[in-house]
Amino acid sequence: MSRYCLLALLLLALPVHGEPTSTSREALGEAFFFDPDLSLNRTQSCATCHSPVAGFVDPRDHATAGRAVSLGDDGHSLGVRNTPTLGYAAQVPPFQRKEDGEYAGGLFLDGRAESLQAQASGPLMSPVEMAMPDEEAVLARLREKPHYTASLAALFGEAALEDPVKAVEAVTESLAAYQESPLFNAYDSKYDRSLRGEYQMTDEEELGRILFFSQQFTNCNRCHQIQRMPGQREEVFSNFEYHNIGSPTNPIIRDPDNPDEPYTDPGLADNPRVDDAAGQRGKFRVPTLRNVAVTGPYLHNGVFEELRTVVLFYDKFNNPNRKINPETGEPWGEPEVAENLSLEDLEHGPGLDDRRVDALVAFMKTLTDRRFEPLLEAD
Repeated sequence: MSRYCLLALLLLALPVHGEPTSTSREALGEAFFFDPDLSLNRTQSCATCHSPVAGFVDPRDHATAGRAVSLGDDGHSLGVRNTPTLGYAAQVPPFQRKEDGEYAGGLFLDGRAESLQAQASGPLMSPVEMAMPDEEAVLARLREKPHYTASLAALFGEAALEDPVKAVEAVTESLAAYQESPLFNAYDSKYDRSLRGEYQMTDEEELGRILFFSQQFTNCNRCHQIQRMPGQREEVFSNFEYHNIGSPTNPIIRDPDNPDEPYTDPGLADNPRVDDAAGQRGKFRVPTLRNVAVTGPYLHNGVFEELRTVVLFYDKFNNPNRKINPETGEPWGEPEVAENLSLEDLEHGPGLDDRRVDALVAFMKTLTDRRFEPLLEAD
């Protein structure tokens, strides 16, 4: 084939404005992930609140809410939950009720999304996030870009350009494929490298590792133990269950129905598949600890800024000397939801001295993906 024929074929593969047709759902999902035109005011993409350079959380600092919650596409609406990382979200199993009657799995902090695809569709049409009014509006935005129309037709068929529901399904399937890629599931932290003999833990990190996995000296393993689910490639440090750990109220987050009052989050009770809502109030899915050192603020409402504060908060259940929140200089706040506390897990184990607290923090820093390690130095 002459170079002129080859050039002609390459030109035919390019849309009018020069962007190539995506050849895989993952590649198309990447394009969607970074595209602010898929929001009502064209100001917000998935990457805005799940930045790939910030551990897939929202790095923005808002005047009224800090980083506790995310600002919407309209420039003033705020969410009521701290934006969770999308790192390793592909490893979360479907929502289920286990044999012991407890719930596990599901995307979002209350498990209401059954799959990555369902999770990806939520922000698109949420009025406080990307705020697209309906599927027809999403399809109209897709039709604006020749490389989207060419890619959707090639990967999903012409129906994806004619049926608004199928168009949104194509968008969310592509976003899910992108989130299943190694970018989100790297498994290359110091911890992983140590298991492969490529990194030697420091003495402090090794002490933290021993404490973390000990069933005698800490309670970390009760929820973040090595417990691989079917099909899970590697450990993500979560049993995916739901617990109320007594998180204090974050006064920054206001009740949307009563802005004069702080918000009380019902947690798992908001999941429509739960048939005993009263018994699930205040419970949230145990998060992955991968990249935990660079994905603050912490807990469902972003009430704590520092990872060490979280460890001290857990320690207060077993250590009478942990009475003061170091970030406020005041006693720990009362639980946002006082019922359904997981005291059996929280009160398991002895109290920790400062050396062991620091060692646990050091170990959790080793769970940081290699690409995010510079963020640790920035702190």
